[in-house]
Amino acid sequence: MTVQLETSDHIATITIAPSNPGGLVGFDSVYSLSEVATEVRQRDDVWVVVLRSDGNDFCLGASPEVGEAALSADPLPGQVRIAQTISDIEKPVVCAVRGRAQDQGLEIALACDLRIADSGSTFAMTQVLNGAMPRDGGTQRLPRLIGRSRAMDMLLTGRCVAASEALEIGLVNEVVGQGKTSERAMELATLIAGHGPIALRYLKEAVLNGMDGTLDQGLRLEADLSFLLQSTQDRSEGISSFLERRNPTYRGQ
Repeated sequence: MTVQLETSDHIATITIAPSNPGGLVGFDSVYSLSEVATEVRQRDDVWVVVLRSDGNDFCLGASPEVGEAALSADPLPGQVRIAQTISDIEKPVVCAVRGRAQDQGLEIALACDLRIADSGSTFAMTQVLNGAMPRDGGTQRLPRLIGRSRAMDMLLTGRCVAASEALEIGLVNEVVGQGKTSERAMELATLIAGHGPIALRYLKEAVLNGMDGTLDQGLRLEADLSFLLQSTQDRSEGISSFLERRNPTYRGQ
């Protein structure tokens, strides 16, 4: 699996292109995706990220060599935790899923903020069928997203979830016609990129980090980030554009 990066109008599009059936995650793709994720994190001109696949399937999981490394006595985290590189992106990430998102492929999708699926897509965590378990955040992100009971069902049975059920349980945000996921993901990314980039990052931080603490801790984090936002030029521009009845021009400052 190779990784490609394109940027336009404050949107970075990361495309994982299969070099083998299903675009299995190999060491080359781990390193490439880590480098791309680091680049988009550091680029001030990138405000939103779209993650998509060029193959018939989104991703079917890890290649045998990555799986063996994960089972070794001292695996290197950077070699087996590819979803974490996506989760570490502080900017909103929209995932376009078509075909199958399975095992580590689903874990990668779970690391994104919004998931758009086509009507023929399916989702599964099948590691238990081989006497294994998720190792790239699946046991933590899945229950946080769809609830413990539904997550335990998927994890313990390894069953496949169709797009319609995925939408019903909150695993994906939208289901669109086949071949339309990238288009819809880009529409959402364009809408989001029209908002202030600092506010977007603070919103993501408040939601994700706030959920890991108590309600009081989350409220304090929200208040602190809102206070910091008031001192930015983008916030002043937002107020001015509203009063002047014009579209805002944000600069990420």
